[in-house]
Amino acid sequence: MSKGRPYRTFRIDGFEVLVGRGDEENDVLTLEVAAPEDFWLHVAGGVPGSHVVVRNPEHLPELPATVVEQAAALAAWYSKARDQRRAAVHLSRVADVRKRRGAPPGEVVLERWTTVRVARRPDDQRTR
Repeated sequence: MSKGRPYRTFRIDGFEVLVGRGDEENDVLTLEVAAPEDFWLHVAGGVPGSHVVVRNPEHLPELPATVVEQAAALAAWYSKARDQRRAAVHLSRVADVRKRRGAPPGEVVLERWTTVRVARRPDDQRTR
């Protein structure tokens, strides 16, 4: 984990996964760091939490199921849903994530997404 970055870095099955550290950092991660072809995850239902970005430099049409499950578990873990047994997590392309004018930090709107249900605790896949 690098100090000074607006996100934590993990590695899941060869994919780089970035997890925002706070509302302003979520905006930087999603709107400035992430590429349109990357995948974006966040706990559903308006629950506060970190934005999670899975890098997709190969422009894959979809992520492997194991990567989706682990990235969604990270989104649940780094959210207010941490104490729930299971959590619903939205999965979208970064290209389908928008910021409304005047919206508070960390708040975004999704144009298209799917919902994944996951257990809250991720495997420890943190990179150093």
